[in-house]
Amino acid sequence: MPPSTPEKIVLFDSQCNFCNGWSRLLLKYDPHCRFTLCRVQSQAGQYYLGKLGLPLQTYESVILLERQGNTFLQYHKSEAALRISADLDGYWHYLAFLRYIPRPVRDWLYDLVARNRYRWFGRRDSCLLPSAAQKHRFLEDVSEKNPNESV
Repeated sequence: MPPSTPEKIVLFDSQCNFCNGWSRLLLKYDPHCRFTLCRVQSQAGQYYLGKLGLPLQTYESVILLERQGNTFLQYHKSEAALRISADLDGYWHYLAFLRYIPRPVRDWLYDLVARNRYRWFGRRDSCLLPSAAQKHRFLEDVSEKNPNESV
């Protein structure tokens, strides 16, 4: 893979107010820039959803892609959120202890919030775009011509 491909990509729904809050928190508590954010509504987000075989119009989960060699490991739902939290500064990394709760229980709670996130937190009519200062933290485009990249 080319060196410009990020090591850790977080796919998120940028029309969801809750998801946008999560992405702003990630930017604030990830000063070492471990994660690159990718809006699922962007060209890159649609590309990765397609490569993963996921629906392009409905988004039920945050997705963490971690590069390993020439491929990405993928994590969804509570596993993605807790893996991300574990790498954040501040007290957020302590949330990783929740991984000891069985995944079906964690994912049930995750799904409950995911199903109701628009009703509880609201929805934007348009995607939240990164500011000029944060633009380097976002993956908006990806080249489909890279045969070495797989998800």
